[in-house]
Amino acid sequence: MTELVCIVCPIGCHMEVDIENDYKVTGNQCGRGPLYAKEELTAPKRVVTSTIKIKGGIYNRVPIKTRDPIPKELVFECMKEINKLEVNSPVRMGEVVLEDVLGTGVDIVATRDM
Repeated sequence: MTELVCIVCPIGCHMEVDIENDYKVTGNQCGRGPLYAKEELTAPKRVVTSTIKIKGGIYNRVPIKTRDPIPKELVFECMKEINKLEVNSPVRMGEVVLEDVLGTGVDIVATRDM
């Protein structure tokens, strides 16, 4: 048995996962827990949040994030790509600042107007 705390919703269910029994999950209070547990143990993903340089903005940096989660093993490579980015003002929230990061099909988007 493997123990996990579900992070899909604010409840934070303490779940037990039986890997040898097709990832059978107990302790979840909703149907999203089993899906989260199986993905977390077989192919974990994360949303990456950071900031990038901006020219002409009211601040020197604008917040960004991956639009969707990317494979956890690509997070550090993704940060290397993010650290290369610089945009010019104006930037709108949701605007794509980097398409298809690392061939994942996931875009990097601004999370604030500036």
